[in-house]
Amino acid sequence: MPTTASAASAFADVTASDSALRRFLHGLPGVDAVGLEARAASLGTRSIKTTAKAYAIDLAISMIDLTTLEGADTPGKVRALAAKAVNPDPTDRTTPKTAAVCVYPDMVATAKAAVAGSGVKVASVATAFPAGRAALPVKLADTADAIAAGADEIDMVIDRGAFLAGRYLEVFEQIAAIKAECGDRARLKVIFETGELSTYDNIRRVSWLGMMAGADFIKTSTGKVAVNATPANTLLMLEAVRDFRAQTGVQIGVKPAGGIRNTKEAIKFLVLVNETVGEDWLDNHWFRFGASSLLNDLLMQRQKLATGRYSGPDYVTVD
Repeated sequence: MPTTASAASAFADVTASDSALRRFLHGLPGVDAVGLEARAASLGTRSIKTTAKAYAIDLAISMIDLTTLEGADTPGKVRALAAKAVNPDPTDRTTPKTAAVCVYPDMVATAKAAVAGSGVKVASVATAFPAGRAALPVKLADTADAIAAGADEIDMVIDRGAFLAGRYLEVFEQIAAIKAECGDRARLKVIFETGELSTYDNIRRVSWLGMMAGADFIKTSTGKVAVNATPANTLLMLEAVRDFRAQTGVQIGVKPAGGIRNTKEAIKFLVLVNETVGEDWLDNHWFRFGASSLLNDLLMQRQKLATGRYSGPDYVTVD
């Protein structure tokens, strides 16, 4: 499969100047907001049978980036979260591991040691998370520090102010620079903070901008604003990665993050994936949930399917 680097080179003419990039992004088809929201709502009503639900729960668990991004994070909290990622339900060893643990750069080494040998990845937010308001050298240093500490994945955040002001080439060049810093050492997830982008047209434009700049994943949100991942904005991003692969042959991952708190909501997102981009994305290499509390509800629902009894919140660890 072609790489994100080859995709970036395919758009060299489009990204040669700010005016060329603007023409391309504003030339993308406008989003039918009513149609988008109606389709997202319709797919969310699909009935899931018991066997399929059990499969979906295990799949969702395996797709979680178990996240703690608080100023009060301590090494002990990160080690406890990492232990939960590796072994989410100590009473049932058949429970899948989560995809990754996501932490601040200064906690990467602690998380890396805690998940060693498990196959669980360590993701680190970087580039002046969550605002993205810093000079490029600072963002590059932030990224380099996280990778040097052992991060397998970098979750960078764009400068929304620059994007909303129409400085598209500046945003593109920053993403490309962070991608170059990651090289083949870490996969790059690009966070758009869709709740601050005002329109669906902007979400479509920034999705293409991020993919053309070399993102391995496009991600909805930081989880730090009022509106985070929604079925509609995730559907729009799924359509973007589908169309991007059709045009370039390059497959890009999608990560909705923030606000997905229970099993019912998570399964709705999996239906969106299956119906929009198909089985190729139903794998944690290509789809993730950025979440913390979601895992607990998935575990309780999994226990209910196995035992016929619903366990209360006391039966799972509090993160």
